[in-house]
Amino acid sequence: MPIEPHDKGVDYVELAAPDFAPVKAFYGEVFGWEFTDYGPEYCGFEDGRLAGGFRKAEPREGTSLVVLFARDLEATEAAVKAAGGTISREIFSFPGGRRFHFRDPVGNDLAVWSLPAE
Repeated sequence: MPIEPHDKGVDYVELAAPDFAPVKAFYGEVFGWEFTDYGPEYCGFEDGRLAGGFRKAEPREGTSLVVLFARDLEATEAAVKAAGGTISREIFSFPGGRRFHFRDPVGNDLAVWSLPAE
């Protein structure tokens, strides 16, 4: 089922990956993403709300940061570690919630945030 575009909202996220197998395994296991291969140079994904893709390229440090949401931040952090991600910044508080940063198995920088702990 196609995802309905949100006017003036982020519509698509594209990340780099030199190899699609590790990112498909990682994001499928941790976040439940589904994938569609579009040849050897591109792999699309859907998370149920947002679509995106991985293009065949090396990630570069310091590029845009994609921030995901999780209701259980600690469980998600543990799942990221167990699936081969590397925590680059442990859980910390910020106005409005808490988050951590990680690198996926091919080196993309992402973060996961959650609402403040009660």
